[in-house]
Amino acid sequence: MSAQPAAPRLLDPGFDLTLRPMRYPQFYEMYRDAIRNTWTVEEVDFSLDVNDLKHKLGPAERHLIERLVAFFATGDSIVANNLVLNLYQHINAPEARMYLSRQLYEEALHVQFYLTLLDTYLPDPVARAKAFAAVENIPSIRAKAEFCFKWMDSVQDLKRIGTREQRRQFLLNLICFACCIEGLFFFAAFAYVYYLRSRGLLHGLASGTNWVFRDESCHMAFAFEVIRTARTEEPGLFDEDLQRQVVRMLEEAVECEMQFAEDVLSGGVAGLSPRDMRQYLQYCADQRLAQLGLPRHFGASNPFAFMDLQDVQEVTNFFERRVSAYQVGVEGEVAFDAAF
Repeated sequence: MSAQPAAPRLLDPGFDLTLRPMRYPQFYEMYRDAIRNTWTVEEVDFSLDVNDLKHKLGPAERHLIERLVAFFATGDSIVANNLVLNLYQHINAPEARMYLSRQLYEEALHVQFYLTLLDTYLPDPVARAKAFAAVENIPSIRAKAEFCFKWMDSVQDLKRIGTREQRRQFLLNLICFACCIEGLFFFAAFAYVYYLRSRGLLHGLASGTNWVFRDESCHMAFAFEVIRTARTEEPGLFDEDLQRQVVRMLEEAVECEMQFAEDVLSGGVAGLSPRDMRQYLQYCADQRLAQLGLPRHFGASNPFAFMDLQDVQEVTNFFERRVSAYQVGVEGEVAFDAAF
């Protein structure tokens, strides 16, 4: 009797379509959790923000907000492009692709949120056009986009990741987008939002960011689980050379984000400094290394008490608060070991 062929590994070339028996039930559960966390842009009330922008923010804070919304205008579109062009075709499990499909919807929702944000905050068409063209005309945002594209382009021409080196390339792309784009660039942006909220400002922006924050945390959790699974199935992928590349990537991302911080804070925002932002970025980078199962590199602590509070309130209690008011029901159970 001939032996049954071994089930493909998560990063083996191919396009497995078989959901039964389910090889990676954790990805299906992440998909179900994401469905339960459904929200809409129409739930966000920006009415108080308009008054804050007109009467409560000084020039330095307005510069911060204009730069922030300019970054938001394109950031999630870059992530969505990477999902479609690079991640979906190479993660070889249908339950994982279900999650990626849901993530793509969430990225589109974030784009809609930021579009609404720009239309509300920047009613002048010329100012809006400049914000949408930030990748071309604002050097600190262009540097972040170029960092993203460098890693996205590194695997864009790969139609198969059949060799060990190609799978390492793919993992570096995924690590970059989990650790640096979503886990560093966006977490820095969230810090600016929650700093303003701690001063009682821009509650509409903060409430919408709560939901984006939750989504991005789940996106990172999925990416880290893909990385953990690939590492378990092929331990040799994570050698010392790959670890050194990851540390260098995070060092570069911190410096890239610091260019943006120095721009954003150039007007002198009371209570925020480039020095504190550097420490916060290094703290976030260490958190991402720990999530990868790697040693911390920077040894930084979190300088922002308002973000400690955010971690507690929004990543845990926020989701639980939504259960009673907003959670969408998911019916039906999946038996993970069931045959056709």
